[in-house]
Amino acid sequence: MRIKSVKFNFIMNFLLTVSQFLFPLITFPYVSRVLKPAGTGSVAFATSVITYFTMFAMLGVPTYGIRACARVRENKEELSKTVQELLIINVVMMLFCYVVFGVSLFSVDKFQENKMLLLISSTAMLLNVIGVSWLYSALEQYTYITTVAMVFKVISIALMFAFVHTKEDYIIYGGITVFANAGSYVLNFIRLRKFISLKLVGNYDFRRHIKPIFVFFAMSVATTIYTNLDTVMLGFMKTDTDVGYFNAAVKVKNVLVSLVTSLGTVLLPRLSFYIENGQTKEFRRMIAKAINFVLLISFPLTIYFTFYARESILLLSGHEFMGAVIPMCVVTPTIIMIGLSNVLGIQVLV
Repeated sequence: MRIKSVKFNFIMNFLLTVSQFLFPLITFPYVSRVLKPAGTGSVAFATSVITYFTMFAMLGVPTYGIRACARVRENKEELSKTVQELLIINVVMMLFCYVVFGVSLFSVDKFQENKMLLLISSTAMLLNVIGVSWLYSALEQYTYITTVAMVFKVISIALMFAFVHTKEDYIIYGGITVFANAGSYVLNFIRLRKFISLKLVGNYDFRRHIKPIFVFFAMSVATTIYTNLDTVMLGFMKTDTDVGYFNAAVKVKNVLVSLVTSLGTVLLPRLSFYIENGQTKEFRRMIAKAINFVLLISFPLTIYFTFYARESILLLSGHEFMGAVIPMCVVTPTIIMIGLSNVLGIQVLV
């Protein structure tokens, strides 16, 4: 299998990041003005809740799978066995999570208020499991990843302008959000046979994956609590309008974070390969470049969007979202910390 250069992969991933930047830049100003803070808050709450269930369904596979598959990517038989083992683990956990989700849907009052929206959003859990995006990252298929992601985002933008016209259309917007973020995973599943054998290998050794999966799962829990618990807690403690204010601030921060961490995404499979083959010098050189890139990008972004938070919110969301200005000033400095954590934690330590 021909592997592209890190420079080429970075360009592809940067294009993907730009599309992730442009998608909310195009859609959020429209959606926030149509759905108002309450509508966007409802969707943000549902998305955050489903993120928790997805986290348990996926365990630590999204990160561990990249490392495990990158190490055996030259051996199709071993790669097929590894992918099948991880996929089986994910499917079993997903079924368990859907049972818990179903019980929660009828027993938690807040969930009953947004039952239909939560049901639609929950399809993201299934799509994330069957999408095996970690395999495509391990094989450094960034041209494919970027192309399909951009196509689905363009389609999603068209769907949004076609079907989201009033504040009652927030459920439709929730479905379009799932389609934009995870719709391409259906194609990932269909294309699996191009890279691995789908015939059951047998003699599975699930035990070898359990310990590293739970280590990465612990990392995922820590990250997900930080990135989603705030929205879920706010949804239970306050109103959907308050969630909408907070979501507007976080939305801007997430776009900026995706720019800062764009290089790191393509490094993990290559760094795993370097370590596996004892190429320490190349490993250190690439890490140094990654840290310099993060610092060069994150500091100017943090300073600018902290001082111009009001203007940014006005541009992206309108006057009704002025309650988002102070939250944005508070969360923006985390761009620097998340950028460095991405390199040192996700790249080096993994």
